[in-house]
Parts: sequence; C-alpha cells; structure tokens
Amino acid sequence: MKTLVSLGLVGGFAFILSNTMAARADEITVLASSGVKAAVVELAPQFEKETGHRLTFTWGASNLLVKQIEDGTAFDVVIVSPALIKNLVQEGKVVEGSAVDLARIGMGVAVKQGAPKPDISTVQAFKETLLNAKAIAYTSTGLSGRQFMSIAVKLGIGEQVRVKSKTNPEGVAAELVAKGEADTAIQLITELASVSGIEIVGPLPPDIQSYIVLTGGVGTNAKDKAAAQAFIKYLTTPAAISVIKAKRMEPG
Repeated sequence: MKTLVSLGLVGGFAFILSNTMAARADEITVLASSGVKAAVVELAPQFEKETGHRLTFTWGASNLLVKQIEDGTAFDVVIVSPALIKNLVQEGKVVEGSAVDLARIGMGVAVKQGAPKPDISTVQAFKETLLNAKAIAYTSTGLSGRQFMSIAVKLGIGEQVRVKSKTNPEGVAAELVAKGEADTAIQLITELASVSGIEIVGPLPPDIQSYIVLTGGVGTNAKDKAAAQAFIKYLTTPAAISVIKAKRMEPG
C-alpha cells in the first residue's frame, strides 16, 4: 500500500505540492469522523512528509465534533456529514466552496471473535439475527446509530431492538461485543474494523443498506487555508482512493 501511495504522489499529488510547498509549514488541526480514521491515519504520514505540514487529529461522531466547533474549538479541517458541513458554512464556520465529498461508508455487523457468524445475507435473515440476539450494541449519538434504529423501525422490530440495546455514546459499538457486554454490534463497517477481539460478519443486506457520506471542509479561521485545502484535495488523489477502497469505503 505504501508503494501505491508513493506512485500516486508522483502524479496525483504533484499539483497540490506546487501550490503548498512555498507556503510556511504549519500544523493542521483536523476534526474528523471516526468513520474515515482507518484510511486517513495511513495516508497522513505521506502528506506530512511531502509538505512539511504536521497534522493533529480529534476523532469522534460527526454531531459531537460539530458541538465542539460550536463551543469554540479551533480547527483547520473538519470531516463530517454533508448536512453538517452545510450548516457550518451557513454559520460562517466553514469556507463556502471548500467542501469535498471524501468517502461513502456502509454499515456492517460484527460479533465476538470465535463466535458463530449469524446469517445476514437477506433482509429476513438480518431481521431474525436481530431478534435472536441477546444484546445489540450501537452508538447512540452517531449517525449510524440513528440510521440503524430507523432500519429496525421499518422492519417492524424497533421496540424489540430498543429493549435489548447496549449503546456506546461516543465510542465504537463493537468494543461492547469485545468485552462480552453484547453479542452483536451494528455500526459503520470501517469503525467495526478498528476493534480487536471481534469479527465482521459483513455489510447489511443491499436492500436496507444505509450509507453515510463524509465531507471535508476548511475552517473559516484556519491558520493556513491553502494547506488545509491541500490536505482535503490529497484525500481525493488516486493514491488516497486506493487506500480508501482498501479500508472498505467507497470514494466520494
């Protein structure tokens, strides 16, 4: 993968370097949804090496990150859902025209490592898996948690799921499965993949799959707007797209 990144930089990233290398090396503060963490942490070192800029990250659920911004947290780049980016633009906190869709991520199902993998190949099989689960973990504050509960309601089992839910307000739902506090976790598949001690069963059935798009935007008060925009553009280069795909995401 490092080879892919290096080769991609020769072409796809050259135009970015020409606009940023002359600028003063700076620290770029990034507030980003945990959904893109797996790809971004792999890509960040090469961006730092090529530009001289240093990246610092705060990871979390999109709406919690926006709350931090509204409470006064300084940032240069924010990566959250398109609707939240739009709101931040309207509030004057993100530069209009700077937003770029970076990735689309589907939801998945995970169980404890070594546990039997339930059938989720069809909508009916997924529904039965939820009904048979003793405890279901999801995040109560993130978009994926709200979308999962919406799916459960549409399947006619919203209350059954709710009464045996185990919620992780700010963390990764699969951590509760790894600890033995739940036997099934539903969350963005990239976030499930970040947890050890669990196994991903697979994505939700196509007919009910729910995708979350994550979009990057430049802060109005960014210390170096050109550097911040360069980082966002880097995440759309061919090299970055290769990593995004490898991490179970679809490019924006």
